[in-house]
Amino acid sequence: MKFLLSIILMAVLSAVGEIFMSCWWTIAVVSFLVALFIEQRAGKAFLAGFLGIAAFWLIAALVHDGVNDHILSTKMAMLFHLPGYGLFICVTAFLGGLIGGLSAWAGALIRPRA
Repeated sequence: MKFLLSIILMAVLSAVGEIFMSCWWTIAVVSFLVALFIEQRAGKAFLAGFLGIAAFWLIAALVHDGVNDHILSTKMAMLFHLPGYGLFICVTAFLGGLIGGLSAWAGALIRPRA
């Protein structure tokens, strides 16, 4: 239950943080704080951070990409020599998930043990 709660909290709070702060690194702060306050093992915290932020970035990228008919993501995929914009969006979600997972892992490791 804590695992699912962490995933949902990270995704929702990251979306709210992006609205108000409009900085990409708010995902790292949110993941760190959620993992710090919800007690889990470091491995589960990493996985929760990865899944929560990857899901958020995937949804956000798909929403923003659909609005402009995939123009920017197609050009970025060409720049990075990727076969299509879909793979570029997947790579974006993976990188966001990696940032969220590492931040959550750090939050879980710094948590004082009782």
